[in-house]
Amino acid sequence: MSMPERVTNLPSHLSAVPTPAPTLPTAPGVLQELDFDSHDLQACVAMMQGGSKTFFAASRLLPPRVRTAAIALYAFCRVADDLVDEAAPGDTPLLVLQARLDAIYNGTPQDHVEDHALSLLVQQYKLPRHLLDALIEGFAWDAAGRTYDSIEDLHAYGARVAGSVGAMMSWIMGPQSMDTLARACELGVAMQLTNIARDVGHDASIGRLYLPRRWLVEAGVNPETWMAAPVFTPAIAGVVARLLEEADRLYKQAHSGIAALPPDCRAAICAASMIYAEIGHQLRRDGLDSVNKRTVVSTTRKLMLLASAWTQVHWIRVSAHTPQPLEAIVGLVQGCRDAVQQTGNKAYFPNRAMPQRVAWMLDLLERREAERLGRNA
Repeated sequence: MSMPERVTNLPSHLSAVPTPAPTLPTAPGVLQELDFDSHDLQACVAMMQGGSKTFFAASRLLPPRVRTAAIALYAFCRVADDLVDEAAPGDTPLLVLQARLDAIYNGTPQDHVEDHALSLLVQQYKLPRHLLDALIEGFAWDAAGRTYDSIEDLHAYGARVAGSVGAMMSWIMGPQSMDTLARACELGVAMQLTNIARDVGHDASIGRLYLPRRWLVEAGVNPETWMAAPVFTPAIAGVVARLLEEADRLYKQAHSGIAALPPDCRAAICAASMIYAEIGHQLRRDGLDSVNKRTVVSTTRKLMLLASAWTQVHWIRVSAHTPQPLEAIVGLVQGCRDAVQQTGNKAYFPNRAMPQRVAWMLDLLERREAERLGRNA
């Protein structure tokens, strides 16, 4: 199925999303692939284990061909986010990140493990540059202290910092229509709205307010007055509940897109969706107070959801009626369509032929045996 025609008309609030830059040219000869056992990837794994536990749990269900790329992508995204958040006065983290991306797409990554890993990912998958540029633009909005008057404004923020990641993951996983990329973007936005609903108190403590200001005013809350003394009130609970309802709507809209993913990827994405949605359900059970505490889903509950996702994924079906995409993600999807037209990329990982798989397995066994002998010696 093709994306509805409205994708071709970019909304005004996405005019700043960069157009796709040329992808990294593939060098003649054998294509270098991401290697899970490499030093760079193992460093990225350690970074991931110390970061998002939800991402780490769900990623365990991804097939090796995708999990390695997901780790490389996550590591760069996390480092980029930290670089912006921890910048000292006078620093220029956004210029630094743009320079690092330029080097990655030129095939000459700077000497950072996450840059080397991302460079291989870009080369292997022809990952569209505009998705990473959109992500960095979202970080720039954070650095500038941008505020969000409406839910549509918040959608635009979520499209950059999370929808772009959803699109990149979808691009890596396999051949999908633009509709599937749209559903992946919407899932990312839903997750970001859940994060915002969960972290109201933490965000206020660092001078950030992501709740739509119009909703606050409608609830009788003056945003500036509340930020000066953040307290939990029934009015704040109402706004948080409203935000979770919007997240649930997007989870539901994105759900059918899971069925269009490659079969070996569906369980992981279903699990990630269910675990993030559970954060909202737990927050409701906790009385919607995300000012004084941060809601956490227990490990036991996560394991139950992982098992449930493995079962439920077999019953998910692509929707018979393609929903109109969230307006904020239209530019991201259009950029992917343009990238496909420019590169001819089908957005899939070329599976190894059987002789290649056998050779790879033998090589792996030989390396493991050499390591064992080395340790024994």
